[in-house]
Amino acid sequence: MNSLTTQKCVPCEGGVTPLTREAAAALMNKLHPHWRLAEDSSEIRRTFSFPDFFHTMSFVNALAHIANSEDHHPDLEIGYNYCRVRYQTHAINGLHDNDFICAAKIDQLPV
Repeated sequence: MNSLTTQKCVPCEGGVTPLTREAAAALMNKLHPHWRLAEDSSEIRRTFSFPDFFHTMSFVNALAHIANSEDHHPDLEIGYNYCRVRYQTHAINGLHDNDFICAAKIDQLPV
């Protein structure tokens, strides 16, 4: 089991330094290989593909449950057969452990 999936997000209202590129890259190794680290290391993103709108929205609803349970919410772009997920901790304008915890939990959803 991925150690990130057993963790809980902690409130982050700013005042902490975003993860370094090296720290973010190390955490990327714990995620599905389709996650991408932004060039400036400020965010991670992944595109999920589905056969139809019903499957897309089922995934989005499951993702929303994770986001609400963790109180850490991604930016989403949703279409008929895709969902693009982007995580960045806006309070610090960069990446935090919370982003990786939620991404790892999303990786457990059936796609």
